[in-house]
Amino acid sequence: MRTIPAELARRYEDEGWWTRDTLGDLLARGLASAPDSTLRVHSAVRPYTGTFAEVELVARRLAQGLHERGMGPGDAVACQLPNWMEAAATFWATTFLGAIVVPIVHIYGPREVRYILDAVRPKAFVTTDRFGSITYDPAVYEQVPITGVVGSTFEELLADEPFEGVTTVDPSGPALIAFTSGTTRAPKGVVHSHQTLGCETRQLAEHYPDDLGPQITAAPVGHFIGMLNAFLIPIRDGIPVDLVDTWNPELILNLMTTYDVTFGGGVPYYLTSLIEHPTFGPNHLARMKYAGMGGASVPASVTERLTDLGLTVYRSYGSTEHPSITASDATDPRPKRLYTDGDPQPGVEIMLTEDGEILSRGPDLCLGYTDDALTAKAFDAQGWYHTGDIGVLDADGYLTITDRTTDLIIRGGENISALEVEEVLLSMPHVVEAVAVAAPDARLGEHVAAVVRLAPDSPAPSLEDLRAHFAEVGLAKQKWPEEIHVVDDFPRTPSGKIQKYRVRQSMIRE
Repeated sequence: MRTIPAELARRYEDEGWWTRDTLGDLLARGLASAPDSTLRVHSAVRPYTGTFAEVELVARRLAQGLHERGMGPGDAVACQLPNWMEAAATFWATTFLGAIVVPIVHIYGPREVRYILDAVRPKAFVTTDRFGSITYDPAVYEQVPITGVVGSTFEELLADEPFEGVTTVDPSGPALIAFTSGTTRAPKGVVHSHQTLGCETRQLAEHYPDDLGPQITAAPVGHFIGMLNAFLIPIRDGIPVDLVDTWNPELILNLMTTYDVTFGGGVPYYLTSLIEHPTFGPNHLARMKYAGMGGASVPASVTERLTDLGLTVYRSYGSTEHPSITASDATDPRPKRLYTDGDPQPGVEIMLTEDGEILSRGPDLCLGYTDDALTAKAFDAQGWYHTGDIGVLDADGYLTITDRTTDLIIRGGENISALEVEEVLLSMPHVVEAVAVAAPDARLGEHVAAVVRLAPDSPAPSLEDLRAHFAEVGLAKQKWPEEIHVVDDFPRTPSGKIQKYRVRQSMIRE
C-alpha cells in the first residue's frame, strides 16, 4: 500500500472526512432506521421485491454461514453477479463480517475472472451459472474454498440463525478491492479502506440535489461505484432501491411512471438512449429534473441537448482510484456545469504538472494497488496520485479534461486496456503488428478499433474471424474490437515506434 503522509491523515481525521465508522457500521445504522423501505429488482430472470429488513436477514444468514465456514476479518469475498438481491446480500454480509468485498463486473469473461481470483485469493466466491448469453465456467473458480451459485448452492451457505451485530475492525484497513482496466495488460486491483469509501459515500450522497428522489440503478454493481449507489447510499438515507439487471430504455421509462422514480444520470449513452426512445414523453421528462454525468467523455452536444429539454446537467470527474476528484453542482452557473468537469470536491486537492497531467489527493483516494510496482509508479511520497489524464483549469478553479496519457479506451463508461486487446490481436494467425485505439461511437462515446499489419501475402481477417478468436481466448465481449483495419505500415517515430496518436486521429477523421 502507498504511504499516506501523517499530516494528511491527521487533517482528514480532524476535518471529519475520516471517521471511526466501518462500512458495516454505516449499513447497520441505515438498515435499523428504515427497515420497511423497499428493494426491488426488475428482471426478466430473477425479479425480487422485499423490504430492507428482509434482505438484511438474508445477508445476516449468509454472514453467519460464512463465519461458520471460517471466514472473518481480512478475508476476501468475491462476487460476480448482476444487479440482483443476492448481490446486495453478499455485499452486506461481507461488511458485517469485517471482510473485504471484491466486486467483479458480471460481463467479465473467464480470462479476467481467473486473473482476479488468482490475484486476490478470496476465501469465498458468489456467482451464478448463467446470465443472458453469458455462461460462467465453474473451472475458473474451483480453487476458491467456499462457493455459492445463485439459483442452486447459494442457499446452502445460509445459516439457520442470523449473524449478530457488526465485527469491529480497523476503519483504515482494506474494505474493498475493485478491479479496473488501465495501461496494464491485466486489470488493476484498487484497494479502498472503510475510511475512503465512507468519505466517498458521504460525498456522493451530499452532492445529490435535495429533490432528486428515488433513483433507478442500472450501473452494474460489479463496478464499486454502482455497488455504493445501489447498496449503501440509499440505505444511509432510507430511500427505496430499484435495480435493473439489463439496460433496456423502454423498461426504464415504464418503471419511471409505474413507481414514480427517476433516472439521475451516468454515462452519456444512458441518457441519450432514453430521450431518443419512441415512448419518451412529458411524463418521463417531468421525473428527470437532473442529469449527473461522468464515467466517460461528455460531449457538449449532449449536455446542451439535455439542457434544452429542461434538465439541470452537471458533470463530474473521477476514477476507481480516486472516485470524486472534481464535480460541478446543480446550482453552479450553466457554463461551468455544461462545459467543465467541475471544481475539487471538499477535502480534495488537485495540481497540474508542467505537461498538464492532473495530480490529485484527498480523503477518498484509494490505499493503492494489489501490485506494489503499480502503487510505486502511480503515487508519490507527498500523497499525490498521478492520474494520467491531461486537463486545464480556468480562472475559477474549474477543471476540464482535454486528453489522457494512459492507453485507455472508454466504452460506455467501461475502461478497456488497449494493451490487453493488442495482446489478443497479436495471437491471431498472420498478424505481425497490432494496435487497438478508440474510435468515435455515437451511442457509447468510444469503441475499440483494431488496426493490424499482416505477414506478406496473408489473407485479411474478417470481423467475424476476429470475434471468434476473442471468444476463444475468453476476453469479455465489450473489449472486442468493433471494426478492423489492415494497413501496410503504421506511422512511426524516427526510432520505429508506432505513433498511436496518429492512428487515433485517423479513426476520428474517418
